[in-house]
Parts: sequence; C-alpha cells; structure tokens
Amino acid sequence: MSSALAEFRPAEHENPAQWVRRVFRNFRRSRPFYGGLLAMIAGVPIMYFPYAKLSLSGMTVQMATTGGAGSLIIGVLLIVLGLTAWFQPAVRFFAGVATTLLTLVSVPVSNLSGFGLALLPGLIGGGLMLAWAPNPPEAAAEAVGAGTAESTAVEPTAQNGTADTVASASASASASAEGATAPLPVVPAQAEPPAPDTAPAAADVPPQQTGDQKEAR
Repeated sequence: MSSALAEFRPAEHENPAQWVRRVFRNFRRSRPFYGGLLAMIAGVPIMYFPYAKLSLSGMTVQMATTGGAGSLIIGVLLIVLGLTAWFQPAVRFFAGVATTLLTLVSVPVSNLSGFGLALLPGLIGGGLMLAWAPNPPEAAAEAVGAGTAESTAVEPTAQNGTADTVASASASASASAEGATAPLPVVPAQAEPPAPDTAPAAADVPPQQTGDQKEAR
C-alpha cells in the first residue's frame, strides 16, 4: 500500500513531535510536495552565481557573469512556482509547464542553468508537478464501498446458483429412479404364425397298386 492510501493514525495522546509529523504528512500527501521542492532548489543556484562573492586569502572574488538580471528573474520565478504548487495545487499543470520552460531557458541565459546544478532538479520538478494527481479520501471510500456491495451481491447469486444446480440434479436422479421402477408397457399379443405344412407332397407318395395288378402277379 502506498503512503497516499495509508490510513491516518489517531491524533489522541500524541506529543508535539508526533503532531508536527502528522500535520506535515497530511500537508505532503495533499499537494505535489516534491515537485515544488525541486523547483525551489533549482531556482537557488540560478540566481546565486551571478551575484556571488568569494573570499580567498583576504581577496574578494566577485562572480559577475553575463547572467545578471535574467538569472535573478528566472531564479525568483522558479521559487514562486514551487510555492504555488504547494499552496495552490489546482494550478499544478501551469506551474509544471512553466518550471520546465524556465529551466530550459536558463541554459543559454543563466550560465548553463547555474553551471548545470539547476538543470536536473528543474526538469524533474516540473515533471512531478505534471504527473501528480489528488487522491481524495471520499473517492477511495466510495470505491471500497462499491467493491464491498458487489461482493455481497455476488455471494447470494452464487448460493442461488448452487441451490438450483442441486435441485436440478436431484430432480434428474428422481426421474431416472422412477423410470427404472415403472412397469413396462403392455405389448399387444402378436398373432401366432401359421403352422408349417408337414404333410408329404403328393409326388412323394408312391402310387398304390390296384387289385388287378396284385392278381396278375
């Protein structure tokens, strides 16, 4: 579970350090915090180097470069855009696009974007502002409630389907049992086949001798 979806700890019986931590956590989760932080970090080196002064062995070295007022304006705008993303999350898209464009403009205008120290923080911060999206607790609670309702609605349906299956199976079994024990249908009596004629044929009977023939013999 991500930090944005984690539940808040109860605020009862907490010391000042825990209260500060809880308030800061709530503040960080409700806005593009890291995008604004990187944008402000990118603005510092851009506006610092054109006006920086270094002391080496009692000798003051002023880094007066060609950046001048352009570097100061870009650095201040980046810091303002970072604060805008913190306290006005609704305009995070404008702040992200402006941060990315100002960072790219600072490459030729402000000493290669503060000698390269502000290039990556500015681009990453602008991308984080554009990619961030709020996660309201109400929407999450509604989604959880809808999922619970669907699960509870599916359970009775599954139970009804199981009961219907069992009932149909029992009905089929009873029908099969009744069919097995039912009396066989009465078949009408068939007519007896005609008896075969076993009498000897006339051709097979030898002719009877007449009395005249017997006398002649």
